[in-house]
Amino acid sequence: MGIKRNKSALLKLSVFKMKEEKEKKEEKKLFVEWAQNEIAVVPDFHKQILFSDEAHFWLNGYVNKQNCRIWSEANPQVYVETPLHPEKLTVWGALWAGGILLQKL
Repeated sequence: MGIKRNKSALLKLSVFKMKEEKEKKEEKKLFVEWAQNEIAVVPDFHKQILFSDEAHFWLNGYVNKQNCRIWSEANPQVYVETPLHPEKLTVWGALWAGGILLQKL
């Protein structure tokens, strides 16, 4: 992280996130504490956890701003007009102790 900070300071650029992540920090801390307590009671508890996520890929070239970082000296406030219902491909995936699950929706 120090290298990233030094590099951005050297270039005088900042990262602008479209969604603030700091508010999720407390939720993540509570989840870790809960999981540690469960593991103390059931040693194989970690084998029962399934982590999943999904991503949307627009076929017209639109980029999801939630997953995109724009490096600039100033916040660009970029707006891109897109069709109301563009064609997209949704991919769902999950990780657990038994392996990886993937599905195209």
